[in-house]
Amino acid sequence: MRYSDAFKSKMVQKLADPRGPTANQLAQEVGVPQTTLSRWLRQAGSIAAREIVAFADHPRSAMTAKRPQDWTAQEKLNAVIEAASVPEEELGAFLRRKGLHETQLNEWRQIVLAGLGKRPGGASKKRTPEARRVRELERELARKDKALAEAAALLVLQKKARAIWGDADDATDNHNGSGS
Repeated sequence: MRYSDAFKSKMVQKLADPRGPTANQLAQEVGVPQTTLSRWLRQAGSIAAREIVAFADHPRSAMTAKRPQDWTAQEKLNAVIEAASVPEEELGAFLRRKGLHETQLNEWRQIVLAGLGKRPGGASKKRTPEARRVRELERELARKDKALAEAAALLVLQKKARAIWGDADDATDNHNGSGS
């Protein structure tokens, strides 16, 4: 079955919460296999998320002293996970406490969701015939773009050469015509 990124993100957030359910408990609750939930957690880079969330519960965490652009990937992930558990009406206070803007949080959330779609360790998926065809067409398009750029460059050079030296055929005809 195919799950939405928002659903996956919610499940990862629940699993990463130190007070949240275990993967087995959550699997029984939502009907998603435990192995799938655990894989989503790994893919999000959240293996140590429980410790990160616990660290952030301290009011004087290292994150509050930093600018958001100086945060590590783990700190950003933690902020996304923690923000998901904050009620909507308290989100503003949470963002002020962390020194964040909502746009930064949304950007980080999109990065986490994008990470859920990637396979760990760079393992490649089996390619569908359509994906192979698309890749083949992209290669062909790139090759043709390169050839077109070369042809355009040659035409520009040819035009510049004619402007500098004149038309070679005209000069030859004039020279032959004067000798008769």
